[in-house]
Amino acid sequence: MSESLFDLTGKVALVTGASRGLGQYMARALARAGADLALTSRHPASLDAFRREIEALGRRALPLALDVRSYDSIQQMAGAAVAHYGRLDILVNNAGCNVRKAAVDVAWDEWNLVLDTNLRGSFFVAQQVAKLSMIPRRYGRIVNIGSVTSVFGYAGITPYCASRGGVKQMTMSLADDWGVHGITVNCLAPGWFRTAQNEMLYENPEWVQYLCDRIPLKRPGAPADLDGAVVFLASESSAYVTGQTLLVDGGISTGSLRATVK
Repeated sequence: MSESLFDLTGKVALVTGASRGLGQYMARALARAGADLALTSRHPASLDAFRREIEALGRRALPLALDVRSYDSIQQMAGAAVAHYGRLDILVNNAGCNVRKAAVDVAWDEWNLVLDTNLRGSFFVAQQVAKLSMIPRRYGRIVNIGSVTSVFGYAGITPYCASRGGVKQMTMSLADDWGVHGITVNCLAPGWFRTAQNEMLYENPEWVQYLCDRIPLKRPGAPADLDGAVVFLASESSAYVTGQTLLVDGGISTGSLRATVK
């Protein structure tokens, strides 16, 4: 297969939640593949060092403020990105959060926080990017970030599981809705990767061993494990792939585990 199918030179990618964690790693992978970037965070100053890193790779980077729980913020961000670059070819819908509690203890506002961030926010970011750039240009690659919880439910993170299951269903619906416009919409679903949201679990050696025992590849995910998947879904190599959920989970979706420390 020609390497040009994975080449993102000349493309512009918007990555939400890019100030740290897996969002930043995926943005870096897209830049290395040739894409220029629009990067978002609730606190755009937190993107300064990363912007300089991307520019050192020879790519352009535009830091933008975004609160995905605010429709006005989404509109302003998408408008600014399109005004700056003239278009957006790729969207990686990564911004998200979690509340780790027993279901009986989840508060109304905590449920809303997670669902509004992970599901509603992802939808309206995709809507704005499609409306302002992808539909008029009849081209787009949307990568919604889900999770192994898009297909499995775990105790202790019910709102998160609900939101990520919704992302999977939303992905299929948008793929059907926007395919006629030349837009592919897919869900990239990481398994167990160490992030700021689950750091406390990885501090428990017994839980880490429990986790690894249930992963066929016998280790948690490393950020680099997502590089090939996100570039694939953002590039011409996936031109006939849409509405799909790609699990990058070391095979843990073949079984199950608990999501809390006992």
